[in-house]
Formats: sequence, C-alpha cells, structure tokens
Amino acid sequence: MGNDEKTPAAKLASLSVFFPCYNEVGNIDRLVRRTLEVAPRVADEYEIIIVDDGSVDGTGDLADRLASETPQVRAIHHETNQGYGRALRSGFEASRYEYIFFTDGDAQFDVGEITRLIDLLPTTDIAIGWRVERADSLIRVLNAKAYMWMIRLLFGLKAHDIDCAFKLIPRRVIQGMQLRSTGALISAELLIKATQAGHRFSQVGVNHYPRLAGRQSGASPAVVLRMFRELWRLRGELRGPCTT
Repeated sequence: MGNDEKTPAAKLASLSVFFPCYNEVGNIDRLVRRTLEVAPRVADEYEIIIVDDGSVDGTGDLADRLASETPQVRAIHHETNQGYGRALRSGFEASRYEYIFFTDGDAQFDVGEITRLIDLLPTTDIAIGWRVERADSLIRVLNAKAYMWMIRLLFGLKAHDIDCAFKLIPRRVIQGMQLRSTGALISAELLIKATQAGHRFSQVGVNHYPRLAGRQSGASPAVVLRMFRELWRLRGELRGPCTT
C-alpha cells in the first residue's frame, strides 16, 4: 500500500475519518498510523475515530491506547456487537467536521487513495470508491453481484460497488438523514436516501488489498439474513427510482 501519494487539487478545510471495527486488533494500529500520515496532506483540520463494535479480541483496548497517544484520535465503544450499520451510524453521529470519510477497520484499502475521492468533489456531492479488483473469495464476489442487481431492480440505484467501504460524504448530507439499518444494508440505504433527497454521487476505482489479519464476518448467515430483513423494510419505507 501507499503507492498513491498524489496530492489532491484542493485541500479540505476539515475532515472526520472513522473506522468501524469488530475484532480488528491486528489491523487497526497500522490503519490509524497510515491515516495520520495522509490526513495532514488532504485536510487543514482532521480527526480520526475508531468505532469499536463490541470487539472481544483487544481492539477496544488498543483503540483507547492509540487515542491516548494522539489528540486527533478518538475511540468510541459499543458494549456489545450491534452490527455494521450501527457502527457506521455511530461514526456519523460522532463526526464533527465538514467532510466525513470512512473505511473499514480491516485495512483492505489504502487511505492515501482518498485523494481520488477529493478530486471528484467539485462536480458531485458524494464521492465513492469501487473496487477495481476485489481481494475476496469467489462466493463473496458472486453474492455482491447478486445483491447489487437486487438493489438496482428494487430501487434503481446505479452504483458499481454499493458496499465498497471507501466513501467521502459532506456532513450536511448526513445531517437530518434517518438511517435505520443496523447491518450490511447501511451503504445502500445511505445512497438511496441521499439520491432521493437530490444529492448526486460520483464513483472512482480504488485498489482493494487482501486482509492481513483477522477474519471476515460479512458473509455469515446471520449477517445475510439481517440484510434481507432490512432490505424489505427499506423497500416498504421508500418508493421511486434513484439516479446518479
């Protein structure tokens, strides 16, 4: 990682970065340190928030230690695991600055590629990445394709990679938005509600790297079942197509 050291065309005035984490003790230290290298180059003022979603592997303790070492780093904790969507919602609620960027605590993206998102901002409201080549198992890739087809069919959302955890969003877009998903549907819900509110999103390819530590949990039956339950609830809540 770290090959894309490009400087963005313009620096952001302020940036909140957060990482949803569940049992990522082997990844979060290098992710935070990489972000501490990148953030001063892309924003005049910044903060880094670690959202510990009820981890049981020491992630919470490590997050507190990192926060004690650097004033720009904060840690927030869920006492129990509440799900990916709830972790993202906590990150959005805790973010204080003009722009909000999030990526997962598994460190499968290079935070340095945030410059690709920043360069989209003059012509869009929300900048999102899509994985040029997914470093995931075949079954996860096939599941993702089926899921994206279903979201497009039900809501008309035309995104290359809905769940790519590499998104840059103005805080004004999030404020007042009622996000309800507690699981994996959260990214789709966010984009659907944003587009229905009149916000535009643009997409750019980013690199996706193999996981170096820890285990994936996004394809577990419980996670998939929760996603389907929340999908049909969202379908009942919203009507009408979404466009970019």
